[in-house]
Amino acid sequence: MNSADLTGAVWRKSSRSADNHQCVEVAFLGDGRVAMRDSKDQGDGPALVFTAGEWAAFEGGVQDGEFKHP
Repeated sequence: MNSADLTGAVWRKSSRSADNHQCVEVAFLGDGRVAMRDSKDQGDGPALVFTAGEWAAFEGGVQDGEFKHP
């Protein structure tokens, strides 16, 4: 996890998210890193920041079904 200035970050929420605020948002930062936060904490809460390699590994795990609930 890396610290980053997230001022001006453009946050995106999945188009499949409901309006119940039970989701996460991501921001693709200019240096290749990706930030993730809870959508309930818009601007007030913490965010996790991943390197491009960490994010690629996460995406690969999602595509491979590593995170499916039994």
